Amino acid sequence: MLGLIADIGATNARFALADKNNITNIHVLQCEDHPTLTDAAKTYLNIVKPDYTTMVGSFAIAGAVNGDWFKVTNNDWEFSIEQTRKDLNLKSLHLMNDFEAIALSIPHIEDKYLKKIGGGAGDKSRPCAILGPGTGLGVASLVNVGDGRYIPLPAEGGHITMPAKTQREFDLFRTLRYKYSHVSAERVCSGKGLVNIYNAIRILDGHEDLPDRTPEEISNAALNQECKVCEEALDKVCRFLGSTAGNLAISIGAFGGVYIAGGIPAKLGDFFFNSSFYEEFLSKGRFRDYLSDIPVYLIDHPHTAFVGLQADLFASGKL
Repeated sequence: MLGLIADIGATNARFALADKNNITNIHVLQCEDHPTLTDAAKTYLNIVKPDYTTMVGSFAIAGAVNGDWFKVTNNDWEFSIEQTRKDLNLKSLHLMNDFEAIALSIPHIEDKYLKKIGGGAGDKSRPCAILGPGTGLGVASLVNVGDGRYIPLPAEGGHITMPAKTQREFDLFRTLRYKYSHVSAERVCSGKGLVNIYNAIRILDGHEDLPDRTPEEISNAALNQECKVCEEALDKVCRFLGSTAGNLAISIGAFGGVYIAGGIPAKLGDFFFNSSFYEEFLSKGRFRDYLSDIPVYLIDHPHTAFVGLQADLFASGKL
């Protein structure tokens, strides 16, 4: 039996084939080039032409999965899971939140893909916290239930209310309130959040002469030290991510580790490690020492969700 696995975001649709031992034929398609998920999957299958008559599917996707009908949070795709299964001629199709798949990958990620940011040794029997910024902000947790079994707990923690801890942050959030009725964590620590913070600083500090920029352009200008506004915006995103990670770690007692995933942090290199992220993670008053014992890792794996999707198919006995 062969598995069709997919990691679907707002921008990219990543597909691969999986069996018990290998993940192969990885291709990345642009969501905007395909009107539906089914069209994207069929394009992929036409490219790789798998030599199997029966396949099962496990897809990770950005958004909350409840019932048969699904709408992607940050693009226009919406579909019936069962109809998609039929259209792709799959024996079964399991659709899960993208960070549920990343959570499932944690017990299987090799150490070489984990870069420790700080903290103690941890306890693998305790819960893990997983979060990371891409186009949006994904959040999940993982509970060890013994006998090598783990239960992922997907959530929409990226939409929690983001608190302001300084006057500067209050002013930034007040500026963003002209655009958004609710300033969530995702609004300020994600790719979209980076643009939001950059634009808010332009308004607050009178830098209307600065050009509109994409998240990539802001990041590049910050990394190359070409723009102080970009540098502050990127550091603020890291700071807000650290605050959110610390809140999650305290909330679930994440002594199994906090794992930072997503498309942004791994690309930032030393900037991320030198940013305000970890100091803000620890900055919880009386619970600073509590948090300092929790190991915090950056996941630097090219296809983390695929590892979790493969594990899902294997654990469920579909492969």
